[in-house]
Amino acid sequence: MIVVSAASGALGHLVIDRLRTRTEVVAAVRDPGRAPAGVAVRRGDYDDPASLLEAFDGATRLLLISSPELDPARRIGHHLAALSAAVRAGVGAVVYTSFLDAGTVATGMTEAHHATEQAILRSGLPYTILRHPFYGDAFIPRISGGELTAGAGGRGLNTAFRSDLAEAAANVLTGEGHLGRAYDFTGPLWSHPEVAEALGVPYREVPDTAPGPMSWLNAQVRAGALERQTPDLEQVLGRPAETMLSRLRRHPLSSGASHR
Repeated sequence: MIVVSAASGALGHLVIDRLRTRTEVVAAVRDPGRAPAGVAVRRGDYDDPASLLEAFDGATRLLLISSPELDPARRIGHHLAALSAAVRAGVGAVVYTSFLDAGTVATGMTEAHHATEQAILRSGLPYTILRHPFYGDAFIPRISGGELTAGAGGRGLNTAFRSDLAEAAANVLTGEGHLGRAYDFTGPLWSHPEVAEALGVPYREVPDTAPGPMSWLNAQVRAGALERQTPDLEQVLGRPAETMLSRLRRHPLSSGASHR
C-alpha cells in the first residue's frame, strides 16, 4: 500500500491519478473533503502528528510531498513530524519531493528541503529523494499586444511540468532500483526568445519594474542559475519530458493568442 501525503494539492492529485490503476493507494489529507476521488482517504495533518501516525499505518511506501508552508521553521517542523510518524508506523520506504540543489545548499528556497533531506538520512528509513525544478505550469509564456515580453535576459529555464513530475514519482513508488538514490530532475531547456520565434511573434526584453519574488527569480534566470541539465527525469520517465513548446501547441489558449 502506498500513502501519498498532502494529496489534496495539485501535485498530489496528479500522483494519485497515476497510481490508482497500478496499486493500492491511500490519500492522506488535512481536509478529507478535498481529497482526490476514487481512492481510500485518511486524515493526515502535518500540524497533528497523531493523525499522521494513523494515516501512515500499513504503508509499504510513503510519498512525502513537501508542506506548502512558506516559513522554513514551520515547514521543517511539518516534515520532521511526518518522518517521526513514518518511523513509528513502520513505513517501508519514504519518497520525498525536494528541490534542486537542496543536497548541498541550506539557504533560501532550499533551507527546509536541505534540513529534511538530512533528517531522512538520519531516520534510517529506506528513501528516494526527488529534487524538483520550478514548475513549468507557473512559467507558461503569455502573449500580450501581439508580442511576448520577459525580463529573463534570453537565458534558459529548466522547468518541468507537474504532470511529468507526478508520473516520475509514480514510477519511483511502484518500481525497483530507486532506493538510496537522489534524483535531480530538470525539464528540457527553453527560453522566451525561442518560444516567441516558434510562435511567430516578436520578443521584447523588459526590465523588472518592481521588487518581489519574480524580480528575484528573473535575476536568477539572467545569471544562468536555471540552465542546469541532467538526464534524471527522462530516465525515470522512460521517455522525453514535455517541452514548453509542446505544451503551448497542445493548449494554444495558454499563450493568450493564436499561433501562426
